[in-house]
Amino acid sequence: MNSNAATLECRPSCGACCTAPSITSPIPGMPHGKPAGVRCVQLDDDNRCLIFGRAERPAVCAGLQPAADMCGDTRSHAIQWLANLERLTSPELSPH
Repeated sequence: MNSNAATLECRPSCGACCTAPSITSPIPGMPHGKPAGVRCVQLDDDNRCLIFGRAERPAVCAGLQPAADMCGDTRSHAIQWLANLERLTSPELSPH
């Protein structure tokens, strides 16, 4: 994978960023967002976003861009990286 985030493209049939993290904003078909580890209902059979580029796509989705450290060389790497980020940013882990 290219380490330049500006030219890095999503891996075909991955969908890790639409599965691993939680999304708290509404998604068409998921009005309360989605929990971490749950596949978004807007992924088609090829793990492509059905609402990509549309206004109803959550801003957090549009803001998450592919990057070499996140995506790695496999979908499994991306799932693990994003799941770890989810754990690290969980409110339960916030300093008291």
